[in-house]
Amino acid sequence: MPHFVSGISGRPFPSPFSSPPGRGESPPVVNVVWGAFNTAVGYFLVYRVGDFAVRSGREVLIVGLGGFLVALMLARAFGRVYAKR
Repeated sequence: MPHFVSGISGRPFPSPFSSPPGRGESPPVVNVVWGAFNTAVGYFLVYRVGDFAVRSGREVLIVGLGGFLVALMLARAFGRVYAKR
């Protein structure tokens, strides 16, 4: 999501395609495409690989907790990138 949001906001953002990867910034269009790809892969993993029930509180909690932990990890990683400026 950070790639997609930055891209549609017209701001560059670090991506695996930047130079150096993950530290340099990619143009907004690259980030929109990368964010959309990540969303599609996430959808595929949650809904197409295995059984996921939106009405199951336990399953929603597990996916939500996983997303929250990944968000914390990304905040820390991208915080380091922007702190060095």
